[in-house]
Amino acid sequence: MKILFLEIDTERSWAVASLGPAFLASYLRKFGLEVAFARVPLAWDRGEVIDRAAAHRPQLIGLSLTTRQWLRARDLVGPLRAAIGAPVVAGGLHPTFSPEVVLDAGFDYVCRGEGELALLDLVGAIESGARPEEVRIANIQGRGGPVPNLRAPVDPLDDLPFMARDFLDERHGVVHMTTQRGCPFKCTYCAARMYNELYRDTGDYGRRRSHDNVLRELFAIRESGPLNYVIFLDDTFTIHHPWVHEFCKVYGESLRVPFSLHARVETVSEKLLHRLAAAGCRHITYGVESGSERIRREVMRRPVANQRFVDVFRWTREAGILATANYMMGLPTETPAEMAETLALHERIRPDDFGYFVFYPYPGTHLHRFCRENGYLPADVLDRPATHRESVLDLPTLTPADIRACYDEWTRRRAADTLQRSGDLSNAARRDLVEQVEQCAASG
Repeated sequence: MKILFLEIDTERSWAVASLGPAFLASYLRKFGLEVAFARVPLAWDRGEVIDRAAAHRPQLIGLSLTTRQWLRARDLVGPLRAAIGAPVVAGGLHPTFSPEVVLDAGFDYVCRGEGELALLDLVGAIESGARPEEVRIANIQGRGGPVPNLRAPVDPLDDLPFMARDFLDERHGVVHMTTQRGCPFKCTYCAARMYNELYRDTGDYGRRRSHDNVLRELFAIRESGPLNYVIFLDDTFTIHHPWVHEFCKVYGESLRVPFSLHARVETVSEKLLHRLAAAGCRHITYGVESGSERIRREVMRRPVANQRFVDVFRWTREAGILATANYMMGLPTETPAEMAETLALHERIRPDDFGYFVFYPYPGTHLHRFCRENGYLPADVLDRPATHRESVLDLPTLTPADIRACYDEWTRRRAADTLQRSGDLSNAARRDLVEQVEQCAASG
């Protein structure tokens, strides 16, 4: 059987594809299956998507979907199935936590949770002629069929083959890596945490690869081409300090290729940051989210003080590591004054770079449930684009104008930062650069 994975671009084209299909492809190839990949750029209309997909002659089409990709994928699935005649399976965060919505839209199958073993079983069922409503496979729900049981997560992760690098759009020796699955934190806004709850009766979803396994993958990449920079995409790389300290030792001794990672201020220390820097860490992205301690404590379940952010960003700078801060606005129960507190905290921590996003309630999260129970979610929420710029919520404490004004202020500060760092560029070039930043922010 030939399987085609489609990566649906939304708002803009991204530099890296979803990691899920890259794991699935390498696993399926191990069993002799032919697996292809195609990115679906924004410029492709429906006809071109169908023509490009049909050229692969797939017998099964797979899509890994976030909520932001949902609307475009929904609009494509019917024409794809009609033109190509192959069944379509969807996995990832959105199908896992909104399976009925996805199946009702015309998808044949949904994969809930991990997909490696499940997808292999699904291929066997399709080859045997089973219809979607007849399939009885753990993690797989067919249209018209029952809710499936969940199989235990793959453990250890070292048993899985390395990701299929031809799925990742990597260039210039910059590669993407993951070392773990699962997140132990209880943040109400993040769908990644919900996998732990989904799997609470089947086994511990939180697992991490061995240092040897991670290094063997990096050595294999270096043997096949350049290895100039590693981006670790784990939600929180710095969760387990003994693992991280040993990583710094073995990575620093054997590779020392510059790398970046994601961390939480609660999970780093001054000592650990210096160890990471010595091993080659050049950049860390921290989720700050809100400058309101009330919002973090009561709404997000992140009970950490603002002073901790100030200290950690200072420690990061002193260790010689660049720091990016990510912020959210438009959260449930947030007020204009609390959005201003986030701007004030930004001035105190002085990150090297920052991102800013309007909150969106992802299906499956506790905040999604909170918004639904309190009447903040419009009835047609899944028919509206999930963008970074505008809220889909009807909030009693914030108006759309409040959120737009805050977003515009972040954009102004982004432009000011760009102008300040433009150095010895000509005035015309600096103006052009600022305009580009503002246009990029306006487009998401």
